[in-house]
Amino acid sequence: MLPRVADSLSFLYLDVVRIHQDDTGVCAEVTSERRGTETLYLPTAALSCVLLGPGTSITARALATFARHGTTVLVTGAGGVRCYAAALPDSLTTTWLERQTRAWADDDQRLAVATAMYEQRFGPGTVPAGATLAQLRGLEGQRVKAHYQLLARQYRIGRFRRAYDPASWNTQDPVNLALSSANTCLYGIVHAAILALGCSPALGYIHSGNQQAFVYDIADLYKAELTIPLAFALHASTNPEAEARRSFRDGLRLFRLLPRIVTDIQRLLDPNATYETPDPDEQLVDLWDPVTGPVQGGTNHGQEP
Repeated sequence: MLPRVADSLSFLYLDVVRIHQDDTGVCAEVTSERRGTETLYLPTAALSCVLLGPGTSITARALATFARHGTTVLVTGAGGVRCYAAALPDSLTTTWLERQTRAWADDDQRLAVATAMYEQRFGPGTVPAGATLAQLRGLEGQRVKAHYQLLARQYRIGRFRRAYDPASWNTQDPVNLALSSANTCLYGIVHAAILALGCSPALGYIHSGNQQAFVYDIADLYKAELTIPLAFALHASTNPEAEARRSFRDGLRLFRLLPRIVTDIQRLLDPNATYETPDPDEQLVDLWDPVTGPVQGGTNHGQEP
């Protein structure tokens, strides 16, 4: 597990600010007619990802500082909803990317990883032997629908139907607004963990055809536990998007979500692997050899035949 992933347990959403680097650190400048220009320094080393909303500008020096601290920078829509682009931090190795690619490219291994994801959602030993992906999707749909109905009865809000329509955002009920906002924050955290491990967000096992397919795969492991109950708890909120983001952020340390994400990704991609903590000072790159496997980099091989 990468120490920075486990230690950085928070995220930050910013909009209508200017982010730059000065002699002290990375700061955000907010300008208003009543208060003038205010400066807030950002705890870059403690952030797993920064979500930049509309009206935000950032300098190259500030981006470089985020990258050095392993902080993922995401460009999002208003309220942190929808991710349009990401600035990738420098990963130590491609070990987990190679394992992810091998499992993704082999249909049998891909099916095994997808099945393991469903089993984690359902609980150990609950996946029927020989179940197809179509059957597993059906079981998951029934499980989520029952979960919605249970929470709707618990909070006495009547019948609930999940809806996500950016074109009519302001007409949606508080639960849907809170759920969309909390899910986007969850996607940001998962995206940051995936990139910090050096994996590809695009190579999904259940989802496909999207640059965040693997993000959606991993995020789905936690929605029933984290974002869905949170959204229903905000059914009477007058500002559900902002409250969902704050509540989700405040609960990150309690749930120790990032260490769980890292461990789950490693376990899913290689259940038999031994997880070693990489040396952050070692930046050597191995050389590929089809016969012997990886060959040590940073060595003069001129004397070899």
